Amino acid sequence: MRVVTTAEELGEPRGRRGVVMTMGSLHEGHALLVRGARGACDEVVVTIFVNPLQFDDPADLERYPRDLDADLALLEPLGVDVVFAPSVHEVYPSGTPEVTVASGRLGEILEGAARPGHFDGMLTVVLKLLMLTRADVAVFGQKDAQQLLLVERMVADFNLPVEIFEAVTVRDPDGLAMSSRNRFLTPTQRELGLALPRALEAAAGVFREGRPLAEALATGRAVLDAEPGISVDYFDVLTHALNQATIAGAIRVGDVRLIDNVRVPWAT
Repeated sequence: MRVVTTAEELGEPRGRRGVVMTMGSLHEGHALLVRGARGACDEVVVTIFVNPLQFDDPADLERYPRDLDADLALLEPLGVDVVFAPSVHEVYPSGTPEVTVASGRLGEILEGAARPGHFDGMLTVVLKLLMLTRADVAVFGQKDAQQLLLVERMVADFNLPVEIFEAVTVRDPDGLAMSSRNRFLTPTQRELGLALPRALEAAAGVFREGRPLAEALATGRAVLDAEPGISVDYFDVLTHALNQATIAGAIRVGDVRLIDNVRVPWAT
């Protein structure tokens, strides 16, 4: 496994190249993405880059966990060929870019409304990293449902020559979706955070029974409202297409923000 910091060191693709884009602080959810790329590609590149354009709060950017040695230890046995860990200057050599990708209407709702500008920064760095790595395949997780949807739309709208693969959400035994931010939760806060997957499953259960969407959302929201130790950013339907809907939610437990979603059949 090579570790490189510049695009020049990446070299030419050796066959079908897959990329898994991360901001480090890796866990088993990232490992699943890597395994997906490994099974579909001749060469796997993992990027580790904490993208400043995705943070609207400098303090949040500063406290984002970074541990390159631990990340490399997790990746080593997974068959990764190259780890690309560039500096900010390597990705944005002229400083904050003048031209960025606009996420449009879809980037302004739910997660985008709670974090203005986040998706513009995300799409900008994804496009940059796709160009720098020259990947044929990029693997993203379903946990970040709105991010996944926006990346798929950008690839389609810009006719980018890359396939987007989806990987299912990985959960800890207690049901909490794996996230780099989970390490900031105290045991008590973690218990509170479990209200989010419970709320999503409650809403999905109502919806699967054929009852109205509004009733399903109200049922899930009631689960969250019953926990005084959390605040809710949103709990709503992200999108519906191809006979499937995605119900997504985001909550704050102390200083930690958790997101999750569930997919349900959509028959109307």
